[in-house]
This record gives sequence, structure tokens and C-alpha cells, in this order.
Amino acid sequence: MQSIPDIFSISNQKQFEKIALKIFRFQYENNLVYREFCDLLKTDVQKVKSLEQIPFLPIQFFKSHKVVSNTHAVQEIFTSSGTTGLATSQHFVTDVSLYEESYRKGFSQFYGNIQDYVVLALLPSYLEREGSSLIYMVEDLIHRSNNPESGFYLHNHEELIEKLIRLDTEGQNVILIGVTYALLDLIQSQKFQLQNTIVMETGGMKGKRKEMIREELHEQLCQGFGVSVIHSEYGMTELLSQAYSLGNGVFEFPSWMQVMIRETEDALTYVQDGKSGGINVIDLANSNSCSFIATQDLGKKNPNNSFEVLGRFDNSDIRGCNLMVV
Repeated sequence: MQSIPDIFSISNQKQFEKIALKIFRFQYENNLVYREFCDLLKTDVQKVKSLEQIPFLPIQFFKSHKVVSNTHAVQEIFTSSGTTGLATSQHFVTDVSLYEESYRKGFSQFYGNIQDYVVLALLPSYLEREGSSLIYMVEDLIHRSNNPESGFYLHNHEELIEKLIRLDTEGQNVILIGVTYALLDLIQSQKFQLQNTIVMETGGMKGKRKEMIREELHEQLCQGFGVSVIHSEYGMTELLSQAYSLGNGVFEFPSWMQVMIRETEDALTYVQDGKSGGINVIDLANSNSCSFIATQDLGKKNPNNSFEVLGRFDNSDIRGCNLMVV
């Protein structure tokens, strides 16, 4: 498909829309699950001329269907963490190099050269299971940092604390990327005053702690690590790209991704910038699965295309677009 190499050189909105519409038509033709969903919505593909007219597949389909847009061999199956007894999402990836290019270019766009950092990863709940796309990404970033100090930490907090303080004191640029509950556990053991470290939370208590609102969480983390802002990564099993927040919970996507905010009561209607609603994500790196995903996150979009995540839907159904979910 000719448009895949073009997604990483998108430089304006017109270009983005042109490629997104091209990928939409390709996926309608080649993705049986997505096609059936569009047909149930009585979508006239020939009349889809704008992003607002593209149907967004509810994210739960990745739990109940094999969402693929070609017949190539599956190279990786990324899976979500799930509560015992509940179905988990599966993302069948037929071209893992597209994922690698997406997260490498995305990281570089926000943070520059990975070799300028030591990457320390505190991701216990992800390390303890198979199939995490986050572990795949971070493992590659650790490798590409080309620094022997980079690495994963599970429950060996003392070793991590010693290394974090030492590297920061030496003036080394460090990125500490951690699942939220594990970062909170770390600052219970040790209070820091970090000068050269970026603390990045990947979200989620994973059932280990009570959920907190972002402002309260980031205030605790800022105090515990002695930093002025907490960075965040917004990604998920069903996407091959990530958004990053450099502080204050305001996320930005790389140029091949966008969000649109839908009405919570009517999945086919969109709200104005600044109004809250359900987050729809366009991820053009998902060209071999589905690039148009209706997530279960609530958020709002700002006029400059940045966005904020406000929470999640309480109920498991995304109203108005759960036609085929089983």
C-alpha cells in the first residue's frame, strides 16, 4: 500500500486528511471486521470526504475479533493486561517495523536523541506478563540508548534508588518511565531531589492502589521526586503510536496521529474544542489493523490540537457504537 511510507513525513492538516481517507478506504476494502461495522452503520464509502464522516471502531473489538487489514503473517501479538476472567485485547501486528518506526520517531520528536539519556524502567506489572507493547518499546529504547546504566527494574527498589541518585548527582540526563503505582511505591521508600531526571508515568494503578485524579497524583509525584512537572505517556495495546505530555497533563501527538472528541450520548457526533467527551484516536501507523479507534477514555481537545485525558467511561459499552461487540 503506497501511503504507509508517507505517514511519517506528514507536515500539514490537508496532507493528514488525504492519507487518512486513503487508509480508511483501504481498510474498508481489506478489513472484514471494520467493513462489517461500517456496513452496519450504513456508511456510503464514496460519500466519506472528511475525517468526521469516518466510522470509528469501538476499542472493545480488539477483545472479541481479529482486527487485521491484510493476510500477511502475524509477526507480534500485543495483549492488554486484564482482570482475571475478563477478555483482554489482542493487537495482531503484521509489520512490527512500522511500530518500531512510529515509537522511535515519536520519542525523538518530543525528547530528541535517545542516546542523550539513561533509560530506567520501573514497569513491574508489564514485565510480569507476556505480550506488552510498552515493554517491547521500552526494551528497544533501553537498547538504543546504548548506555550500560539503562535497564529494567522489577521490585529491586534499593538498587534503583542508589542508581537514580548517583546518575542524577553526576549530571546524567535520565528518563525514569514507570507505571503509576510503582512510582508511588518508590517515593514511599525514598524522597528525592532530582535535577537532571525526567519522571514519566504511563498511567494506571493496575488494581494495586486507589485511582487518583491527575492533579493529586502529579502533586504527590512532584513532591516525592523533587521535580517541577511529571511527564506522561498515552498509549495502548490497540495503537502503534503514543502521545506525550511534557507536564500538566496536556498531551500532544506526533504528526501521524490526531484525536477527535465525540458526544458521550451520540458516538457519531463531535463536540467543540474545550468540551469534554469520548476520545476517538486516528493512528495512521495502524494501517495494517484499524486506524480509527473509539476509545473508552474521556477527554477534551484544545484549539492547538493538544488534548487532555479526564477519565474513563463508567460502563463498558460505548453508547451508540457497540453494534457488533460480543
